[in-house]
Amino acid sequence: MGDDEAVTAVRRWHEAAAGTVLLDGFHALKHALRFGAEVRIAVTSDKAAALALADDLAGDLTAVIEERLVEVSAKTLRDLVPRVHPTGVAALAVRRDRRGNLEELAGPSRSAPVVVLDNPRNLGNVGAVVRLAAGFGVAGVVTTGDIDPWHPNAVRSGAGLHFATAVERLASDDLPPGPLYALDAEGEDIRSVTIPDDALLAFGSERHGISPEVRKRATRLVALPMRPQVSSYNLATSVAMALFHWGGPAQAPPAQPR
Repeated sequence: MGDDEAVTAVRRWHEAAAGTVLLDGFHALKHALRFGAEVRIAVTSDKAAALALADDLAGDLTAVIEERLVEVSAKTLRDLVPRVHPTGVAALAVRRDRRGNLEELAGPSRSAPVVVLDNPRNLGNVGAVVRLAAGFGVAGVVTTGDIDPWHPNAVRSGAGLHFATAVERLASDDLPPGPLYALDAEGEDIRSVTIPDDALLAFGSERHGISPEVRKRATRLVALPMRPQVSSYNLATSVAMALFHWGGPAQAPPAQPR
């Protein structure tokens, strides 16, 4: 790779950094490209290794990745990103349009639930939930509270799947329409409840649970089965259990390459 191309890539990176989202690692770049993200610049310290990964895990994207990736030195990559991913790949992409996300979340023909994370505290958990939501084909993930669900740590944990579903932060008074099923230890056993496709599934933080505001709006309180004296599940585990109970999309899409 020529030095001029690497220098140009670094300049483009700095120009794009302020208005974009960091895609940290090969898998984040792979998923962002699959789901239509506008990737402004992608760099790697080892293009041959990245293309070998593409051949193995994303054959549908090998040509695109080969065209997009610019090789830079390992030192340059360390200067560009706060923590280099083990795959040696990083990219910058434009965040999904907020207006479009809100239209998807509030759409009258919504045919899958929205996951609501009520004041989550752990960005890694937020990203893990986004990854689950993308896999189950839900309409989106909404967070309340003060953390940004598009924070780089959440996008890293979500492996770039923020581009596969609508992810937004909203006030608890501005949640999308639909019956709200709040997960709470005092609720009725979720196994006896049918979750409708247009539901909001709300989960509180592991420490504090559902907020009074969300509890007040709840259509029903439902509880996951749990052995006595066990205090809680991990947030992403709880979401996975509830979504599995919902059942997933009516017709599963064809399997994608890994």
